[in-house]
Amino acid sequence: MKGSAIAHPIQGLIKYHGLKDEALRIPFHDSISVATAPTASHTTLEFGDFGKDTAVLDGRELVGRELERVVSVVDEVRNRSGLDKRFKMVSANNFPSNVGLGASASGFAALSVAACHAAGLRLSLEQMSVIARRGAGSATRSVTGAFSRWKAGFEDEESYSYQIASEDLQMGIVIALIPAYKSTESAHRAVLTSPFFHSRLAFVHGALAEMESAIRKGNIEKIGALAERDSLILHGITMTSIDEMMLWRPETVSVILEVRRMRSEGIPAYFSIDTGATVYINTEPGRVKEIEERIEAIGIKTMLCEVGGNARTTDEHLF
Repeated sequence: MKGSAIAHPIQGLIKYHGLKDEALRIPFHDSISVATAPTASHTTLEFGDFGKDTAVLDGRELVGRELERVVSVVDEVRNRSGLDKRFKMVSANNFPSNVGLGASASGFAALSVAACHAAGLRLSLEQMSVIARRGAGSATRSVTGAFSRWKAGFEDEESYSYQIASEDLQMGIVIALIPAYKSTESAHRAVLTSPFFHSRLAFVHGALAEMESAIRKGNIEKIGALAERDSLILHGITMTSIDEMMLWRPETVSVILEVRRMRSEGIPAYFSIDTGATVYINTEPGRVKEIEERIEAIGIKTMLCEVGGNARTTDEHLF
């Protein structure tokens, strides 16, 4: 009764903020993302006669709220399968997990797929995305991978993710690594207090339609431009919430200005920022090296990524 899975983190293209149901993590509106490879979470879970539920992430045993989130996912698997067994989980990331790169998304996506496999549940990716959502909302889109849309819905089974386009549609992604991160749980609650939050709800439906159309047409520059605009709107809301969360750092602004400088020179570069200070730079696949060189020239470390696929099982167990 052991299963292992690998899932890629995601970059929000049309992002989500705010939950209308915190317990089930059901958001106010749909969202769209792209999975980033080769960054990945690798998780092994086993059901057995253990004394208690345990979870280890990157060599650190989880306790408190972190363990509760893991248990919330596994409990749903136990409920669906009728299992009455404790579990042992070990998970490892091949990328930094404290710089806003979506580690919770890939972690809970890999957990849900591994747990379903260990319990003998044979579910579709869409069904497993419902389970993964209990750990982290963005994990829904990490389960289905590539370019995915998370349907908000109103009830549990209505809130799932589905793939818009596969990894056959490639986009160059340069990540400017800037260590500064804020827990998304507190951020989702705070944004509801921004005076601009309801304006975003009115705006986002048109933005979603534009983004899905650009993805289906394979228009990388349009995808980049829409994600850039959405990032600015979202962080404006974050900055004007009751907590006045300023997630950017001086390096974040330096990257934004360099991206705009490159674009003025004819280089198709567009920034995107999730919950943190790290910046994704989206471009055509053939332009990543010159963009990487420009970002490193201003003293920022980078990672190169491409579009990753959906979460999948693996025979490589971590214990």
